[in-house]
Amino acid sequence: MSDANPTPDESTVERGELVQPVEAEPEEHREAVDEPAKVMRIGSMMKQLLDEVRSTDLDEASRDRLRDIYDLSVNELGSALSPDLQEELDRLAMPFGDEDVPSGAELRIAKAQLVGWLEGLFHGIQATLFAQQMAARQQIEQMRQSQLMPPQGGPAAEAGHTDRPGTYL
Repeated sequence: MSDANPTPDESTVERGELVQPVEAEPEEHREAVDEPAKVMRIGSMMKQLLDEVRSTDLDEASRDRLRDIYDLSVNELGSALSPDLQEELDRLAMPFGDEDVPSGAELRIAKAQLVGWLEGLFHGIQATLFAQQMAARQQIEQMRQSQLMPPQGGPAAEAGHTDRPGTYL
């Protein structure tokens, strides 16, 4: 831990604890999946293709076809994602050149990379949904608590019933 004292811009002190300020993320950098069903369909197709490619010897025509499917899949995926996820996908899933037919190993690597990225995307979606669900539960619990606890100095406190929750839920 550093001995340097933080400036007010770097931190805030609340209840004796040092709390780092949370900066809101700009809306344009928000990761989002605009068409989750489309992403799931393409992900399932890519996973199935990867399984098939692993167990099959590919001739030049089939490798050429798989390259086209890969490039089309990446483009279709991009159309179902927010701009920031599109950029990430474009950086990671580089298209094959039209000059040469990729080898079977190149296709397997590219497809495995894309399937791995999609699995990470799905895990991110699950984590976001879980966090949203937990936040909603906390909000509901806070609402319940505020409804059960009478305000300080209210009629219940005056009547001497401060240890009992209210009658209405």
